[in-house]
Amino acid sequence: MIQTLFGTPEPTFLEKMKQAVTRTRENLSEKIDQVVAFTKEIDRNTLDDLEAILISADLGTSTTEQILSKLREKADRKQIKDVAELKRLIKEQILEILNSTPPRAGRPAKGEPEVVMVVGVNGTGKTTTIGKLAHALRSEGKTVLLCAADTFRAAAIEQLEIWGSRTGVEVIKTKPGGDPAAVLFDSLNAAKSRHTDSVIVDTAGRLHTKANLMAELEKMKRTAQRIIPGSPHEVLLVMDATTGQNGLQQARQFTESAGVTGIVLTKLDGTAKGGVVVAISRDLGLPVRYVGVGEKVGDLLPFNAQNFVDSLFSAE
Repeated sequence: MIQTLFGTPEPTFLEKMKQAVTRTRENLSEKIDQVVAFTKEIDRNTLDDLEAILISADLGTSTTEQILSKLREKADRKQIKDVAELKRLIKEQILEILNSTPPRAGRPAKGEPEVVMVVGVNGTGKTTTIGKLAHALRSEGKTVLLCAADTFRAAAIEQLEIWGSRTGVEVIKTKPGGDPAAVLFDSLNAAKSRHTDSVIVDTAGRLHTKANLMAELEKMKRTAQRIIPGSPHEVLLVMDATTGQNGLQQARQFTESAGVTGIVLTKLDGTAKGGVVVAISRDLGLPVRYVGVGEKVGDLLPFNAQNFVDSLFSAE
């Protein structure tokens, strides 16, 4: 625990992560204990029971099969002695998958603002995530500007302004129904003239058709590149962890059309299926950049693969 000014312990990132994945840990680690408790040795029959556990934690069928294929080889050679060894091997493979995604490539040129586009369907917590991300960047001492480019939904502009007020960040906006690329143009020029460190861009989560939405996102990317070459430096897709595998199909569509570079997984604390983090990394080949672990403004954590894996298998 980190001590605050008023003497109240502030949870560390690792402690917050452990709390957030409590339900997933119960669905995974504790069920593994139960299965192994009834067997004299860990063999293929044990691993058949393990398959259902991994899938129920939403690791996905392909990820589960990848993990089990390696475990079966060791089980056949009697190389898995006990439950501790089994968990260690599972942890190693999950960590390998999470660390196999490409590192972040885009960085702003010296003196240029970093441009982060945030995409995702309505209801995933996109606007809230933007507010929390603005708070996180401000906590690092960075200057931030918010761009209200979700003009299709009038309430989105108002919601972003509320978060701007909470975090002390200015919001550049236009009227509802205005041109998103135009407000982005204004935002990036303002950021350049003020030497702002970061611009976070809210985008529409729905238009009249999927094709319209993806065309609009592409137009915004072209606008950003004209003003700040090499931008956007990040395109973050916000996903709701509680939708699990169902959210992966939406993610594939955005990844193909919007050039997504990373995932923000919200509501991780509200699901027993946190294994979807692993499925995202394996099936989409994308890193999870941040996870939402609560409703407070500080409950958006930079994702750390080692902390996540340790939290899944440790009740301490």
